[in-house]
This record gives sequence, structure tokens and C-alpha cells, in this order.
Amino acid sequence: MVSMEEELHVLAVDDNLIDRKLVERILKISSCKVTTAENGIRALECLGLGDPQQTDSSSTNNVMKVNLIITDYCMPGMTGFELLKIVKESSNLKEVPVVILSSENIPTRVNKCLASGAQMFMQKPLKLSDVEKLKCQLLNC
Repeated sequence: MVSMEEELHVLAVDDNLIDRKLVERILKISSCKVTTAENGIRALECLGLGDPQQTDSSSTNNVMKVNLIITDYCMPGMTGFELLKIVKESSNLKEVPVVILSSENIPTRVNKCLASGAQMFMQKPLKLSDVEKLKCQLLNC
């Protein structure tokens, strides 16, 4: 959980630049610190879960602490669902809430994500009211 005084740090992951910028802007309006990643692989690198063959002592210094991950479901290379599964299997990150965004509202997809540990499944485009509701949930308001 996040305390009221602590700034919420969100990792926003989306392969679409416009969607990524929209999510970033809405989160910043809502007083969140935002880091963006253009795909699941880059997100894992930001989280310190990159390719173990490529890790060296300098890359571990770049690991950031985030309070929330918001990811697009449908991305090339690694889907948001695959990212969710890796995060939830990580001993360091399994407590970090993951929200999945999608332009398609497919019940089986929604259920699969929620059953695998997603905090929430939201329809694109993300709205300020969605972020406020999410923040309230995370901060136990």
C-alpha cells in the first residue's frame, strides 16, 4: 500500500506512442510520478527483471521502485498479460498492483487477467476518473 504523503510512482507500458502519452498526461494531472516503457521487455528492464544474461552491476542500480503498473494488453513481442504473469511470479514485485488496459472488452480476456492477479481491467481510453478511482483504491480512501 501507499501512504497519502508518498507520491504514487506508476510505470505506464504501451506500444502506441499516443496512448502512452495520454496515460502519462492523465497520471501527471493526477499528481503521479510516471515512467513510461514502449513494450513489455523495456518494462521488465525498468523493473530489474530484464534478460539475466545481460545484467551487470550497473544495470541493478537502474532498478526503480514503482507503486503501480498500467499496461496495454495487446502489444507486440510481449503482451500485457505476459508482463502481468512475470510481475506476479517475481518475489520482489508480486505485491505491485497491475492494471491492464485494452480497447477491446472481451470477457474471457478480462477474467483471465483478473484471475492471474490483475488489480483491474480498464477499457481504453483511460480517463481521469479511472485514475482517481484507482488511486483511491490504492490509498484506501
